[in-house]
Amino acid sequence: MKIMLKKYKSDNKAGTTDYFLKIISIVLFFLFTTEGYSNKTSYDIIVAQDGSGDFTSLTDAVESLPMYNYERVVILIKTGIYNEKIRLETDYITLVGEHPDSVVIQFSQLREDWIKTPDNIGPAVINIHGDDIILKNLTIINTQPETDKHAFTIYGNGTRTILLNCRVISRGGDTVSLWNYKEGMYYHAGCYFEGAVDFVCPRGWCYIRDSEFYEVKETATIWHAAPVNRDQKFVLENCRFDGVQGFMLGRHHYDAQFFLLHCNFSKTLVDKPIWRVTYPDEPEKNRPYLYGDRYYYYQCSREGGNFNWFGDNVDTWPGKILPEQINARWTFDGKWDPENKKKQEVNGFKIEGKNLILYFNELVGIRGNVVLKTSTGKRITYSMGRGRDILTFTSDQLLSIDDFTQNSCELISGEIYAVTASVNERNCSNFLNLGKCYKEQ
Repeated sequence: MKIMLKKYKSDNKAGTTDYFLKIISIVLFFLFTTEGYSNKTSYDIIVAQDGSGDFTSLTDAVESLPMYNYERVVILIKTGIYNEKIRLETDYITLVGEHPDSVVIQFSQLREDWIKTPDNIGPAVINIHGDDIILKNLTIINTQPETDKHAFTIYGNGTRTILLNCRVISRGGDTVSLWNYKEGMYYHAGCYFEGAVDFVCPRGWCYIRDSEFYEVKETATIWHAAPVNRDQKFVLENCRFDGVQGFMLGRHHYDAQFFLLHCNFSKTLVDKPIWRVTYPDEPEKNRPYLYGDRYYYYQCSREGGNFNWFGDNVDTWPGKILPEQINARWTFDGKWDPENKKKQEVNGFKIEGKNLILYFNELVGIRGNVVLKTSTGKRITYSMGRGRDILTFTSDQLLSIDDFTQNSCELISGEIYAVTASVNERNCSNFLNLGKCYKEQ
Protein backbone atom coordinates (compact mmCIF):
# COMPACT_ATOMS: atom_id res chain seq x y z
CA MET A 1 0.00 0.00 0.00
CA LYS A 2 2.80 2.44 0.81
CA ILE A 3 4.33 2.11 -2.66
CA MET A 4 1.00 2.49 -4.43
CA LEU A 5 0.02 5.57 -2.44
CA LYS A 6 3.41 7.18 -2.85
CA LYS A 7 3.52 6.64 -6.60
CA TYR A 8 0.03 8.07 -7.02
CA LYS A 9 0.73 11.13 -4.90
CA SER A 10 4.03 11.87 -6.61
CA ASP A 11 2.20 12.10 -9.94
CA ASN A 12 -1.05 13.57 -8.62
CA LYS A 13 -2.30 16.65 -10.45
CA ALA A 14 -5.98 16.09 -9.73
CA GLY A 15 -8.18 17.75 -7.16
CA THR A 16 -8.32 16.67 -3.54
CA THR A 17 -11.59 14.78 -4.04
CA ASP A 18 -9.89 12.46 -6.49
CA TYR A 19 -6.93 12.24 -4.12
CA PHE A 20 -8.99 10.90 -1.23
CA LEU A 21 -11.08 8.67 -3.48
CA LYS A 22 -7.83 7.10 -4.64
CA ILE A 23 -6.72 6.51 -1.03
CA ILE A 24 -10.05 4.94 -0.10
CA SER A 25 -10.06 2.73 -3.22
CA ILE A 26 -6.63 1.36 -2.33
CA VAL A 27 -7.69 0.80 1.27
CA LEU A 28 -10.84 -1.00 0.13
CA PHE A 29 -8.78 -3.21 -2.17
CA PHE A 30 -6.68 -4.39 0.77
CA LEU A 31 -9.75 -4.56 3.00
CA PHE A 32 -11.12 -7.43 0.94
CA THR A 33 -7.87 -9.07 -0.19
CA THR A 34 -5.50 -8.94 2.79
CA GLU A 35 -5.80 -11.16 5.83
CA GLY A 36 -5.43 -9.19 9.07
CA TYR A 37 -2.84 -9.97 11.65
CA SER A 38 -1.84 -9.23 15.22
CA ASN A 39 0.49 -10.89 17.67
CA LYS A 40 -2.08 -10.66 20.47
CA THR A 41 -4.90 -13.19 20.73
CA SER A 42 -7.01 -11.74 23.56
CA TYR A 43 -8.58 -8.30 23.86
CA ASP A 44 -10.51 -6.40 26.49
CA ILE A 45 -12.89 -4.67 24.06
CA ILE A 46 -13.75 -5.42 20.43
CA VAL A 47 -15.15 -2.79 18.07
CA ALA A 48 -16.88 -4.19 14.98
CA GLN A 49 -19.23 -2.35 12.64
CA ASP A 50 -21.11 -5.56 11.87
CA GLY A 51 -22.22 -5.92 15.50
CA SER A 52 -20.02 -8.93 16.25
CA GLY A 53 -18.03 -7.08 18.95
CA ASP A 54 -18.76 -5.16 22.12
CA PHE A 55 -19.35 -1.85 20.31
CA THR A 56 -19.95 -0.72 16.74
CA SER A 57 -18.10 2.61 17.09
CA LEU A 58 -14.81 3.76 18.57
CA THR A 59 -16.61 6.61 20.30
CA ASP A 60 -18.80 4.23 22.30
CA ALA A 61 -15.85 2.02 23.16
CA VAL A 62 -13.76 4.95 24.42
CA GLU A 63 -16.66 6.40 26.39
CA SER A 64 -17.05 3.08 28.20
CA LEU A 65 -13.57 3.40 29.74
CA PRO A 66 -13.20 4.44 33.40
CA MET A 67 -12.10 7.96 34.30
CA TYR A 68 -8.97 6.54 35.92
CA ASN A 69 -7.32 3.45 34.56
CA TYR A 70 -4.44 1.58 36.21
CA GLU A 71 -4.03 -1.35 33.81
CA ARG A 72 -3.72 -1.61 30.06
CA VAL A 73 -6.96 -1.88 28.13
CA VAL A 74 -6.53 -3.35 24.64
CA ILE A 75 -9.22 -2.41 22.11
CA LEU A 76 -9.31 -4.45 18.91
CA ILE A 77 -10.77 -2.56 15.94
CA LYS A 78 -12.11 -4.83 13.26
CA THR A 79 -12.23 -4.17 9.52
CA GLY A 80 -14.06 -1.01 8.48
CA ILE A 81 -13.90 2.71 7.78
CA TYR A 82 -14.76 4.60 10.96
CA ASN A 83 -15.94 8.14 10.27
CA GLU A 84 -15.39 9.63 13.72
CA LYS A 85 -12.86 11.41 15.89
CA ILE A 86 -12.00 10.42 19.44
CA ARG A 87 -10.34 11.69 22.62
CA LEU A 88 -8.16 9.42 24.77
CA GLU A 89 -7.86 10.76 28.32
CA THR A 90 -7.39 7.49 30.15
CA ASP A 91 -3.86 6.07 30.56
CA TYR A 92 -2.68 2.65 29.30
CA ILE A 93 -4.90 2.33 26.23
CA THR A 94 -3.98 0.30 23.15
CA LEU A 95 -5.94 0.69 19.93
CA VAL A 96 -5.01 -2.11 17.55
CA GLY A 97 -6.48 -2.66 14.12
CA GLU A 98 -6.82 -6.01 12.40
CA HIS A 99 -4.59 -4.61 9.64
CA PRO A 100 -3.53 -1.04 8.72
CA ASP A 101 -4.93 -1.52 5.21
CA SER A 102 -8.37 -2.59 6.40
CA VAL A 103 -8.99 -0.39 9.45
CA VAL A 104 -9.38 3.32 8.67
CA ILE A 105 -10.25 6.05 11.17
CA GLN A 106 -11.06 9.30 9.37
CA PHE A 107 -12.59 12.71 9.96
CA SER A 108 -12.48 16.14 8.32
CA GLN A 109 -11.22 18.78 10.77
CA LEU A 110 -9.38 22.05 10.23
CA ARG A 111 -7.68 23.41 13.32
CA GLU A 112 -9.05 26.90 12.71
CA ASP A 113 -12.61 25.56 12.44
CA TRP A 114 -12.23 23.79 15.78
CA ILE A 115 -10.89 26.99 17.39
CA LYS A 116 -13.96 28.88 16.15
CA THR A 117 -16.41 26.22 17.34
CA PRO A 118 -14.59 23.95 19.79
CA ASP A 119 -15.99 20.64 20.99
CA ASN A 120 -14.95 18.43 23.90
CA ILE A 121 -13.12 15.94 21.69
CA GLY A 122 -10.35 18.11 20.30
CA PRO A 123 -8.92 19.49 17.04
CA ALA A 124 -7.58 16.20 15.64
CA VAL A 125 -8.91 12.85 14.44
CA ILE A 126 -7.26 11.17 17.45
CA ASN A 127 -6.66 13.43 20.46
CA ILE A 128 -4.29 11.93 23.04
CA HIS A 129 -4.39 13.29 26.59
CA GLY A 130 -3.46 10.14 28.48
CA ASP A 131 -0.06 8.57 29.06
CA ASP A 132 1.22 5.24 27.72
CA ILE A 133 -1.03 5.17 24.66
CA ILE A 134 -0.31 2.69 21.85
CA LEU A 135 -1.77 2.91 18.33
CA LYS A 136 -1.06 -0.10 16.15
CA ASN A 137 -2.05 -1.40 12.69
CA LEU A 138 -4.22 1.60 11.82
CA THR A 139 -4.74 4.07 8.98
CA ILE A 140 -5.75 7.47 10.36
CA ILE A 141 -6.72 10.25 7.94
CA ASN A 142 -7.76 13.88 8.33
CA THR A 143 -9.82 14.14 5.15
CA GLN A 144 -10.04 17.95 4.96
CA PRO A 145 -8.65 19.06 1.55
CA GLU A 146 -6.56 22.18 2.37
CA THR A 147 -2.75 22.15 2.06
CA ASP A 148 -2.09 25.63 3.43
CA LYS A 149 -3.78 25.24 6.81
CA HIS A 150 -3.18 23.27 10.01
CA ALA A 151 -5.04 19.96 10.06
CA PHE A 152 -4.07 17.62 12.87
CA THR A 153 -4.52 13.89 12.38
CA ILE A 154 -2.99 13.03 15.77
CA TYR A 155 -2.64 15.67 18.47
CA GLY A 156 -1.91 15.39 22.17
CA ASN A 157 0.03 16.19 25.31
CA GLY A 158 0.53 12.75 26.88
CA THR A 159 3.86 11.01 27.24
CA ARG A 160 5.20 7.58 26.23
CA THR A 161 3.08 7.52 23.07
CA ILE A 162 3.75 4.69 20.61
CA LEU A 163 2.72 4.43 16.95
CA LEU A 164 3.40 1.04 15.34
CA ASN A 165 2.71 0.09 11.74
CA CYS A 166 0.33 3.01 11.21
CA ARG A 167 -0.50 5.24 8.23
CA VAL A 168 -1.06 8.81 9.45
CA ILE A 169 -2.23 11.16 6.69
CA SER A 170 -3.33 14.78 6.26
CA ARG A 171 -3.26 17.28 3.42
CA GLY A 172 -2.59 20.13 5.87
CA GLY A 173 0.18 21.00 8.27
CA ASP A 174 1.02 19.43 11.65
CA THR A 175 -0.26 15.94 10.83
CA VAL A 176 1.31 14.41 13.97
CA SER A 177 1.49 17.02 16.73
CA LEU A 178 2.54 15.52 20.05
CA TRP A 179 3.20 18.59 22.15
CA ASN A 180 4.03 17.74 25.75
CA TYR A 181 7.03 20.06 25.72
CA LYS A 182 8.04 19.29 29.32
CA GLU A 183 7.88 15.48 29.58
CA GLY A 184 6.74 14.22 26.17
CA MET A 185 8.40 11.02 24.89
CA TYR A 186 7.22 9.44 21.62
CA TYR A 187 8.26 6.28 19.78
CA HIS A 188 7.15 5.44 16.23
CA ALA A 189 8.20 2.48 14.06
CA GLY A 190 7.15 1.04 10.71
CA CYS A 191 4.87 4.00 9.97
CA TYR A 192 3.92 6.13 6.97
CA PHE A 193 3.43 9.88 7.55
CA GLU A 194 2.02 12.39 5.09
CA GLY A 195 1.18 16.08 5.20
CA ALA A 196 2.20 19.65 4.45
CA VAL A 197 4.32 22.04 6.51
CA ASP A 198 5.97 20.59 9.67
CA PHE A 199 3.76 17.53 9.43
CA VAL A 200 5.70 15.52 12.03
CA CYS A 201 6.49 18.08 14.72
CA PRO A 202 7.26 16.68 18.20
CA ARG A 203 7.98 18.79 21.26
CA GLY A 204 10.22 16.97 23.71
CA TRP A 205 11.84 13.60 22.91
CA CYS A 206 11.00 11.57 19.80
CA TYR A 207 12.51 8.46 18.19
CA ILE A 208 11.29 7.27 14.77
CA ARG A 209 12.68 4.26 12.95
CA ASP A 210 11.98 2.34 9.72
CA SER A 211 9.32 4.82 8.58
CA GLU A 212 8.34 6.80 5.48
CA PHE A 213 7.53 10.50 5.08
CA TYR A 214 5.73 12.13 2.14
CA GLU A 215 5.57 15.92 1.80
CA VAL A 216 2.68 17.24 -0.32
CA LYS A 217 3.94 20.83 -0.50
CA GLU A 218 7.18 22.71 -1.24
CA THR A 219 7.91 23.24 2.43
CA ALA A 220 9.49 21.66 5.51
CA THR A 221 8.70 18.05 6.39
CA ILE A 222 9.88 17.68 10.02
CA TRP A 223 10.02 20.13 12.95
CA HIS A 224 11.22 19.91 16.53
CA ALA A 225 11.08 21.95 19.74
CA ALA A 226 13.27 21.49 22.81
CA PRO A 227 12.24 24.63 24.70
CA VAL A 228 12.87 23.62 28.33
CA ASN A 229 15.53 20.89 28.29
CA ARG A 230 18.66 20.92 26.15
CA ASP A 231 18.74 17.09 26.16
CA GLN A 232 15.43 16.79 24.31
CA LYS A 233 16.01 15.44 20.82
CA PHE A 234 14.39 14.16 17.63
CA VAL A 235 16.09 11.01 16.32
CA LEU A 236 15.23 9.47 12.95
CA GLU A 237 16.86 6.20 11.97
CA ASN A 238 16.52 4.27 8.72
CA CYS A 239 13.75 6.54 7.43
CA ARG A 240 12.77 7.42 3.88
CA PHE A 241 11.77 10.96 2.81
CA ASP A 242 9.87 11.72 -0.41
CA GLY A 243 7.59 14.48 -1.67
CA VAL A 244 6.69 16.90 -4.39
CA GLN A 245 9.47 18.53 -6.38
CA GLY A 246 11.28 21.05 -4.16
CA PHE A 247 10.18 19.74 -0.76
CA MET A 248 12.42 20.62 2.21
CA LEU A 249 13.68 18.45 5.04
CA GLY A 250 12.99 20.45 8.19
CA ARG A 251 12.93 23.61 10.25
CA HIS A 252 12.30 24.82 13.81
CA HIS A 253 11.33 27.91 15.80
CA TYR A 254 12.60 26.95 19.27
CA ASP A 255 15.84 25.33 20.34
CA ALA A 256 15.91 21.94 18.66
CA GLN A 257 18.16 18.92 18.20
CA PHE A 258 17.98 16.61 15.17
CA PHE A 259 19.77 13.29 14.61
CA LEU A 260 19.34 11.54 11.24
CA LEU A 261 21.03 8.15 10.76
CA HIS A 262 20.86 5.95 7.66
CA CYS A 263 18.11 8.10 6.18
CA ASN A 264 17.37 8.26 2.46
CA PHE A 265 15.97 11.22 0.50
CA SER A 266 14.32 11.16 -2.92
CA LYS A 267 15.70 13.26 -5.76
CA THR A 268 12.87 15.80 -5.23
CA LEU A 269 14.46 17.04 -1.97
CA VAL A 270 15.66 20.62 -2.46
CA ASP A 271 19.17 21.77 -1.50
CA LYS A 272 18.18 23.57 1.70
CA PRO A 273 19.44 22.52 5.15
CA ILE A 274 17.28 22.37 8.26
CA TRP A 275 16.89 25.97 9.42
CA ARG A 276 15.67 28.12 12.29
CA VAL A 277 12.67 30.33 11.52
CA THR A 278 13.18 33.96 12.57
CA TYR A 279 11.22 37.17 12.14
CA PRO A 280 13.61 40.08 11.38
CA ASP A 281 10.77 42.61 11.14
CA GLU A 282 9.05 41.33 14.29
CA PRO A 283 11.87 40.35 16.68
CA GLU A 284 9.43 39.96 19.57
CA LYS A 285 8.17 36.79 17.84
CA ASN A 286 11.59 35.12 17.85
CA ARG A 287 11.97 32.25 20.32
CA PRO A 288 14.95 31.95 22.69
CA TYR A 289 17.93 30.29 21.03
CA LEU A 290 20.38 29.18 23.70
CA TYR A 291 22.17 26.15 22.24
CA GLY A 292 22.79 27.02 18.59
CA ASP A 293 22.36 24.81 15.53
CA ARG A 294 22.24 21.11 16.39
CA TYR A 295 21.80 19.05 13.23
CA TYR A 296 23.61 15.71 13.24
CA TYR A 297 23.88 13.25 10.34
CA TYR A 298 25.32 9.81 9.70
CA GLN A 299 25.30 7.86 6.44
CA CYS A 300 22.38 9.70 4.86
CA SER A 301 21.95 9.70 1.09
CA ARG A 302 19.89 11.27 -1.67
CA GLU A 303 18.85 9.77 -4.98
CA GLY A 304 20.50 11.77 -7.72
CA GLY A 305 23.36 12.97 -5.55
CA ASN A 306 24.07 14.07 -1.98
CA PHE A 307 24.16 17.59 -0.57
CA ASN A 308 27.06 18.62 1.64
CA TRP A 309 24.88 19.73 4.53
CA PHE A 310 23.76 16.20 5.41
CA GLY A 311 27.23 14.71 5.24
CA ASP A 312 28.57 12.74 8.21
CA ASN A 313 29.47 15.06 11.12
CA VAL A 314 29.95 12.55 13.97
CA ASP A 315 32.95 14.56 15.22
CA THR A 316 30.55 17.36 16.24
CA TRP A 317 28.04 15.16 18.10
CA PRO A 318 27.49 16.01 21.78
CA GLY A 319 29.01 13.90 24.55
CA LYS A 320 31.21 12.02 22.08
CA ILE A 321 28.26 9.74 21.36
CA LEU A 322 28.84 7.25 18.54
CA PRO A 323 26.24 6.20 15.92
CA GLU A 324 26.16 2.60 17.17
CA GLN A 325 25.23 3.84 20.66
CA ILE A 326 22.10 5.62 19.49
CA ASN A 327 18.84 3.81 20.14
CA ALA A 328 15.45 4.49 21.71
CA ARG A 329 16.66 4.22 25.29
CA TRP A 330 19.49 6.68 24.63
CA THR A 331 17.07 9.06 22.91
CA PHE A 332 14.90 9.18 26.03
CA ASP A 333 17.91 9.68 28.33
CA GLY A 334 17.27 6.33 30.02
CA LYS A 335 13.85 7.43 31.28
CA TRP A 336 12.01 4.97 29.03
CA ASP A 337 12.99 2.00 26.90
CA PRO A 338 10.06 1.11 24.62
CA GLU A 339 12.12 -1.60 22.90
CA ASN A 340 12.93 -3.37 26.17
CA LYS A 341 12.50 -7.14 25.81
CA LYS A 342 13.34 -8.08 29.38
CA LYS A 343 10.54 -9.98 31.09
CA GLN A 344 9.08 -8.56 34.29
CA GLU A 345 10.62 -10.15 37.37
CA VAL A 346 9.95 -10.20 41.09
CA ASN A 347 12.69 -8.38 43.01
CA GLY A 348 11.42 -8.99 46.53
CA PHE A 349 8.72 -10.64 48.63
CA LYS A 350 7.52 -11.12 52.16
CA ILE A 351 5.05 -13.35 53.99
CA GLU A 352 2.24 -12.20 56.27
CA GLY A 353 0.26 -15.21 57.54
CA LYS A 354 -1.62 -16.56 54.55
CA ASN A 355 -0.55 -13.67 52.33
CA LEU A 356 2.37 -13.51 49.92
CA ILE A 357 3.41 -9.97 48.95
CA LEU A 358 5.47 -9.60 45.76
CA TYR A 359 7.50 -6.49 44.89
CA PHE A 360 8.25 -5.44 41.31
CA ASN A 361 10.49 -2.72 39.92
CA GLU A 362 7.69 -1.17 37.85
CA LEU A 363 3.90 -1.06 37.63
CA VAL A 364 2.23 -4.35 36.72
CA GLY A 365 -1.23 -5.43 35.64
CA ILE A 366 -3.27 -8.62 35.95
CA ARG A 367 -5.04 -10.63 33.27
CA GLY A 368 -7.25 -13.57 34.06
CA ASN A 369 -7.26 -15.61 37.24
CA VAL A 370 -3.65 -15.39 38.43
CA VAL A 371 -2.64 -18.36 40.57
CA LEU A 372 0.84 -19.34 41.81
CA LYS A 373 1.98 -22.69 43.16
CA THR A 374 4.76 -22.86 45.73
CA SER A 375 7.57 -25.40 45.70
CA THR A 376 5.65 -27.28 48.42
CA GLY A 377 2.47 -27.44 46.31
CA LYS A 378 0.43 -24.69 47.99
CA ARG A 379 -1.78 -22.62 45.68
CA ILE A 380 -1.80 -18.85 46.12
CA THR A 381 -4.40 -16.67 44.36
CA TYR A 382 -4.04 -13.00 43.46
CA SER A 383 -6.06 -10.75 45.80
CA MET A 384 -5.07 -7.09 45.29
CA GLY A 385 -2.60 -4.55 43.93
CA ARG A 386 -3.27 -4.55 40.19
CA GLY A 387 -1.82 -1.51 38.46
CA ARG A 388 0.79 -1.03 41.19
CA ASP A 389 4.29 -2.35 41.84
CA ILE A 390 3.19 -4.50 44.82
CA LEU A 391 0.85 -7.47 44.44
CA THR A 392 -0.74 -9.49 47.24
CA PHE A 393 -1.62 -13.18 46.90
CA THR A 394 -3.61 -15.24 49.40
CA SER A 395 -3.53 -18.95 50.28
CA ASP A 396 -6.00 -21.02 52.28
CA GLN A 397 -3.04 -22.17 54.36
CA LEU A 398 -0.41 -20.41 56.41
CA LEU A 399 2.72 -19.64 54.43
CA SER A 400 6.35 -19.75 55.51
CA ILE A 401 9.77 -19.25 53.98
CA ASP A 402 10.02 -23.03 53.75
CA ASP A 403 7.44 -22.90 50.95
CA PHE A 404 9.96 -21.07 48.77
CA THR A 405 13.34 -22.48 49.75
CA GLN A 406 13.47 -24.78 46.70
CA ASN A 407 13.87 -21.67 44.55
CA SER A 408 10.69 -22.26 42.60
CA CYS A 409 7.23 -20.73 42.50
CA GLU A 410 5.22 -21.54 39.41
CA LEU A 411 2.66 -19.34 37.65
CA ILE A 412 -0.06 -21.83 36.75
CA SER A 413 -2.77 -19.51 35.37
CA GLY A 414 -3.33 -15.90 34.35
CA GLU A 415 -0.77 -13.24 33.41
CA ILE A 416 1.23 -10.57 35.19
CA TYR A 417 2.53 -7.92 32.79
CA ALA A 418 4.26 -4.52 32.72
CA VAL A 419 1.71 -1.78 32.00
CA THR A 420 4.09 0.92 30.69
CA ALA A 421 3.85 1.41 26.92
CA SER A 422 6.21 -0.97 25.13
CA VAL A 423 6.75 -2.48 21.71
CA ASN A 424 7.01 -5.90 23.34
CA GLU A 425 4.59 -7.73 25.60
CA ARG A 426 6.55 -8.07 28.83
CA ASN A 427 4.90 -10.69 31.02
CA CYS A 428 6.30 -11.79 34.35
CA SER A 429 7.77 -15.22 33.73
CA ASN A 430 10.39 -15.62 36.44
CA PHE A 431 9.31 -16.65 39.93
CA LEU A 432 12.47 -18.60 40.55
CA ASN A 433 14.93 -17.73 43.30
CA LEU A 434 12.29 -16.09 45.45
CA GLY A 435 14.16 -17.28 48.50
CA LYS A 436 17.05 -15.00 47.54
CA CYS A 437 14.92 -11.85 47.65
CA TYR A 438 13.00 -12.51 50.88
CA LYS A 439 12.18 -9.37 52.86
CA GLU A 440 12.41 -9.89 56.63
CA GLN A 441 9.26 -8.87 58.47
